[in-house]
Amino acid sequence: MAAKSDGTAVSLQNDIPPTCLPAPEKRTPQKEHSLLDCCWTLCALLVFFSDGASDLWLAADYYLRRDYWWFALTLVFILIPSVVVQVLSFRWFAYDYLDANGSGTAAAALVAASNAEAQFSTKDSEQRGAGRSAVITGTRSRTDACCRVCVWLFQCIVHILQLAQVWRYVHALYLGVQSRWRGHHGHRHFYWRMMFESADISMLRLLETFLKSAPQLVLQLSIMVQTSQVLPLQGLSASASLVSLGWMMASYQKALRDSRDDKLPMSYKAVMVNILWHLFTVGARAMAFALFASIFQLYFGIFIVAHWCAMTFWIIQGETDFCMSKWEEIIYNMMVGIVYIFCWFSVREGPTRCRLLLYSLIVLVENVALTAIWYIYRSPRTSDFYAVVIVCVVCCSYALGTFFMFVYYCLLHPDGPVSGTYIGCCGVRVSAVPDPCISSPTSAAPLDAVSSPPRTLQRTKGGEAVDGGDVFKVRPIASIRTPAPRLSPRTEGPVIRIDLPRKQYPAWDAHFIDRRLRKTILVLESAAPVTPRIQYRCLGTPKEVMEYETTV
Repeated sequence: MAAKSDGTAVSLQNDIPPTCLPAPEKRTPQKEHSLLDCCWTLCALLVFFSDGASDLWLAADYYLRRDYWWFALTLVFILIPSVVVQVLSFRWFAYDYLDANGSGTAAAALVAASNAEAQFSTKDSEQRGAGRSAVITGTRSRTDACCRVCVWLFQCIVHILQLAQVWRYVHALYLGVQSRWRGHHGHRHFYWRMMFESADISMLRLLETFLKSAPQLVLQLSIMVQTSQVLPLQGLSASASLVSLGWMMASYQKALRDSRDDKLPMSYKAVMVNILWHLFTVGARAMAFALFASIFQLYFGIFIVAHWCAMTFWIIQGETDFCMSKWEEIIYNMMVGIVYIFCWFSVREGPTRCRLLLYSLIVLVENVALTAIWYIYRSPRTSDFYAVVIVCVVCCSYALGTFFMFVYYCLLHPDGPVSGTYIGCCGVRVSAVPDPCISSPTSAAPLDAVSSPPRTLQRTKGGEAVDGGDVFKVRPIASIRTPAPRLSPRTEGPVIRIDLPRKQYPAWDAHFIDRRLRKTILVLESAAPVTPRIQYRCLGTPKEVMEYETTV
């Protein structure tokens, strides 16, 4: 049985190929939506409201002060990014909701799910299936139609009022609470949906933050430098934008790691240090931009465009694998280029030490050059003492951000503290290369087996199959981490098999990006009496590749 998603075969099976799954050692612990997770979502809502409200309040204040130019620029950086995010969010909702009410993908998934349920059904499940098929009446159809109209109307109002992010945060919080109250199967179903909603809101907020909060921060700091005064609302707006930037960088990384079982999750202590890292580095970067833009507006625009083009070309050159199509990948790389204007953002699996060092060096040189040019060509009204204080603020902020970055990577990184012996700056060491697909009683969880709900398993690396034990090779790695507890996924029950190789971190898994595939998995998961696991195509053995090539 199979359901297709953009040509991808998805099937629900009860057999587990021994070539890709290890023997069980102990069960993977269940993940529940904790009280800290609820507080994190509520704090994210508070950050969102404080950022938007402070910007609107400041725009109104500019209008009342008759500073129409500042009012127009502030309002533009509020409305345009918000409209872009609302359009994207509504497009996602329309695709999901239409797909859930009769599109070909959902219909195929229902057929596959019904066949799967027959395969795993007991006497009670067969009676329930017969009862469900007999309950379709005209009254039910009219009620469903009325409910669909109400849902469309509600979503239209929410998106017109620019509150899509608020609704998604509230919905994710509701799904998280429901996952705690429901039974075993209900818990996993609601946790799946909560993870999907968290992925959506993380992507939307990251896009909005760097289209709205980052330019708004530079604009307000530039106005403060030009006028040589700091209004309370200006300080409030700039602070809220800066906190929003630092918060969303850490929140995105946390949601991404929570969604993948081959990565350990970020602790909240690591999240807070990550926020401080980006808070100070982005603050220093925005301050250097504001100083330069306060004098050379035209050259500042040229510099931003040139930096964005260079960073986008660098990202494309790295051959990222985030999206499902080539054009989506190019658009994504262009958006990441905007993020690279302000801070580092990992987009490729492998050692990041050299790339992070190179990027940090480029940003340091640019910050020093922009600040030095401002200091030389500053306005005569700016005193030497005031100029020196500003330069010291930029330098100290960047130094603090670099300090918290080292604290995060050396002490609080989810994979463990950085330690060990390296060959060169890129972290090359001599190590044994394990086979990621051939199972053994002591092997860790493979890269392509995803337990449901997606959570933490031992990190593994993809590669080619190797016969005859360990083969010693020189291979680059990000760092030598403290070994994590060895966990293996459960091996009983059905498996949702996806005819795609699994995307490597830091990319999202395909079932988080491809919305049609996501919908199919949710339907199959809700229909199966036992919560299934997700398994991607294993490229390690020819036998597994041939098996997937014959999948309908």
